[in-house]
Amino acid sequence: MAAVRPFATLSSPQQVLDRQGLRQPYPNGRVIVLDDDINTFQHVVECLVRIIPAMTPDRAWELAHRIDGSGSAEVWSGPLEQAELYHQQLGAEGLTMAPLERG
Repeated sequence: MAAVRPFATLSSPQQVLDRQGLRQPYPNGRVIVLDDDINTFQHVVECLVRIIPAMTPDRAWELAHRIDGSGSAEVWSGPLEQAELYHQQLGAEGLTMAPLERG
């Protein structure tokens, strides 16, 4: 009959990973649309309402005016993966996009 061995133990505390040290906040992204001489207010508004979740037409018009007046506007911020998707979709519609910002 084979002898039963106790569970193996770690040889040093350094081998134990601190789970708290592994957790990092999920990165966020900021989606910023730039002013251009190509897109109409109507096109910008339609794209924002169609692509950005919960975007209302009134809010989209406010953002379109901010883009026109200030040269740019943050249209969405949140988890980086979603920000990348919205950035890509708005760019594919012809909107002029600032590089995706992390933060």
